[in-house]
Amino acid sequence: MEYSSQRTAWLTILTYVSIGLVIASAIMILAYARPEQVQGNAQKLFYIHLGTFFGSFVLFGAAVFAGIQYLRTRHNRWDDLGLASIEVGLIFSLVTIVSGAAWARPIWNTWWTWDPRLTTVAVMWLTYAAYLMLRAGIEDPDRRRRFAAVYGILAFSSVIFTVIIIRVRPDTIHPVAAGPTLSETDVTGAFDMTPRIVQTLLFSIFTYVLVSIIITWHRIRLENRAHQVQQRKVNLLMNT
Repeated sequence: MEYSSQRTAWLTILTYVSIGLVIASAIMILAYARPEQVQGNAQKLFYIHLGTFFGSFVLFGAAVFAGIQYLRTRHNRWDDLGLASIEVGLIFSLVTIVSGAAWARPIWNTWWTWDPRLTTVAVMWLTYAAYLMLRAGIEDPDRRRRFAAVYGILAFSSVIFTVIIIRVRPDTIHPVAAGPTLSETDVTGAFDMTPRIVQTLLFSIFTYVLVSIIITWHRIRLENRAHQVQQRKVNLLMNT
């Protein structure tokens, strides 16, 4: 699939837009949203933490869609989408974990604790990391794509479990940004959501979701070019 000049132009425009949104998000985080009274500046990691989590959630969901489409059509473009989505999703979820650890150090006085939410996030990340390793170990292209499609669909169960665990386990200390929870323990790190915090959070989530999509689009384009180079090599060998 050749990339048209119009598609390339749109990608370029959206790339610059996403850069502008990242800058605007940083300004809102640093200057518009006032430091939380108890947590101070450590709370500002909350915007990056949730923004990148939503970005990875969207990408892992895209991998499910791509897997279903590949199994239905056997078109390689869906395999490219699934691979790119999981690769970029892993990066975003890693930022989620690192930013969470950086927040936990001053708030919980530890970088990491085996809280149910943190544990499920770690399992989720390892599940998708295993996707890349197992995929690389399969030599037959068709079998590799079929395996990747099925794995990408099934792996999303770890994402769903990560989302619901905080709302059904009574022993988690991880704060909930929105919605009810069954937690009966003291949630260390919870804070009131002021209007400016909510506005900055929603803007950051939108920004990071868009950035995740744009980066994935660039990754698909690179994969497309790799296919083109490989096909030209095959054609060259056949003509010699």
